Amino acid sequence: MTDYKIKVKTRTEKAKELHKQGFVPGVVYGKNFDNVSISIERVAFNQLFRDAGTSNLVELAIDDAKPFNTLVHDFQRNPMTEEVIHVDFFKVNMKEKIHAEVPLSFVGESTAVIDLDGSMITPVDAIEIECLPADLPSEIEVDISVLDDFEKNIKISDLKIPTGVEVMTDPEEIVVFVQAPRSEEEMAELDEAVEENVEAVEVEHTGEEAVEGETEGDDKKEKTEEKKAE
Repeated sequence: MTDYKIKVKTRTEKAKELHKQGFVPGVVYGKNFDNVSISIERVAFNQLFRDAGTSNLVELAIDDAKPFNTLVHDFQRNPMTEEVIHVDFFKVNMKEKIHAEVPLSFVGESTAVIDLDGSMITPVDAIEIECLPADLPSEIEVDISVLDDFEKNIKISDLKIPTGVEVMTDPEEIVVFVQAPRSEEEMAELDEAVEENVEAVEVEHTGEEAVEGETEGDDKKEKTEEKKAE
């Protein structure tokens, strides 16, 4: 059983028409399963996607058929509005292992951040795993309370992985660390570099205007000489 359920319809309309009607087009596919083009009511899908993401099983029913377990396997967004404009559901076999990307949840407090004014850096916010669908975690917690100085970090190998879950990402990859605050000298150097960059841009821009001005002046001079010749 899963906490997330949704009903969809077999799709016949074109994607453009569905978007106008407030639906998201999609497809359901899987091993030994014939692909089915579907449409989903946008509001219902947005709620589902916000809660379930791509790392929770979703019980999906097509029309009035018997529901089955799926995962949101892929999706496309409108680059302007960020709305999901197409979604792929993958039908899972509960007896076969699946590959999935699971988000990391950072919990606790780092004294290196609170007391030493450091900045928490998170190069990785999700990891690739393999497991049976029933063992799929919705997230994996990362306890940052162990980060009490700027020398420490947390690698993937340090994470507490649930039983039955195999991590596919490089275990030596750093998940999180705390960066020391910049010194006054470093901040001054940074400010100087920014000012030099701004000045260089202004000089380049001024030079372009000068060239344009010379060109305009030459054009006027040529026109004046042409009138005198007439």
